[in-house]
Amino acid sequence: MRNGLLALALVGLLATGSITGCTKTGGASSAGGSRGGRNGTAKVGVILPDTTSSPRWEIYDPKYLQRAFDEANVPVDIQNANGDRTRFAEIADNMIADGVQVLMIVNLDPRSGAAVLSKAREAKVKTIDYDRLTLGGGADYHVGFDNFRAGVLQGEGLVACLGATDKPVVAELNGSPTDNNATLLKKGYDSVLQPKYDSAEYVKGPDQDVPDWLSVEAGLIFEQMLDQQPKIRGVLAANDGLASAVIGVLKKHNLNGKVPVTGQDATVEGLRNLLTGDQCMTVYRAVRPEARTAANLAIDLYHGRQPSPESLDLPAGTNLGRLKDPESGAYVPFVGLTPELITKANIQSVLNDSFVLPADLCAGERFTRLCRENGLG
Repeated sequence: MRNGLLALALVGLLATGSITGCTKTGGASSAGGSRGGRNGTAKVGVILPDTTSSPRWEIYDPKYLQRAFDEANVPVDIQNANGDRTRFAEIADNMIADGVQVLMIVNLDPRSGAAVLSKAREAKVKTIDYDRLTLGGGADYHVGFDNFRAGVLQGEGLVACLGATDKPVVAELNGSPTDNNATLLKKGYDSVLQPKYDSAEYVKGPDQDVPDWLSVEAGLIFEQMLDQQPKIRGVLAANDGLASAVIGVLKKHNLNGKVPVTGQDATVEGLRNLLTGDQCMTVYRAVRPEARTAANLAIDLYHGRQPSPESLDLPAGTNLGRLKDPESGAYVPFVGLTPELITKANIQSVLNDSFVLPADLCAGERFTRLCRENGLG
């Protein structure tokens, strides 16, 4: 990845934000990284969305982001909005008033996220959409995963899990309708499943979004789906939290392990469901390299440096391009990491990254035994 052609591509893709011109009037220093604000210290601000849509926002991202900024000796303020849009806006207002040079956000929804990005732009603060693209937001950069590809992996995973099942009824439990990642995931898995529906190999069952990725809502929705269509024989659940809610309903009907269920995020719960056979696959979107890549971009912007493949320390397989904002039609410079399909057979690759620790996955008598039987540790 570190060759001349990529370096030229990166400069062309990311220079649209006038990176070398990010010295601000009023005391900015491209080298020293200090500028005006209530505390007089320039820094990077990071706003994470909640603690409910995925455990990553509470457990993993803050840790990996903090570590990357600490290693670069760049001051950072990482806060979580806890699912509160008003709180999200207040955090952003305070960070901008305190003089952040770079603001990285994971939006709760496009409207509130775009409002924050607009305020940052007015204050001449560089902005990064982290993991989720803010539709209509106009962020300077986006660092995340190829979510269409992740959706394709989910669709292909479900097809493999269904095997020779004759004309299975497939239900789709999608992510939040306000999350562009959920939209891209659905486009990905529908690109695999729709031909199956069209050819009558599969029967399209209920298809519904889950507001805010809430697992409780997912359980209620899937209970209704199963009542309406008791012959559901495959479930495309968009992440591991939704998958666990589905599995809980299937257990009540003695169908767990008999109806393949997909997932995403490679959480402890999702991996445990793979070990028990209640879930057939998940998608690993490695948080640590995503966090480091985004932090490295923010660090370059903080110092007024032109980003390069070397400074971003891009993971293997990273794609550089532009992601079209379907709302505004604008193209956002995009650093896209590659997701990985995970089944019971390759759980060890998640453990090797220390994303999930063996002590957490294998805790308790049942999972100690399952880990041992599957050679995990």
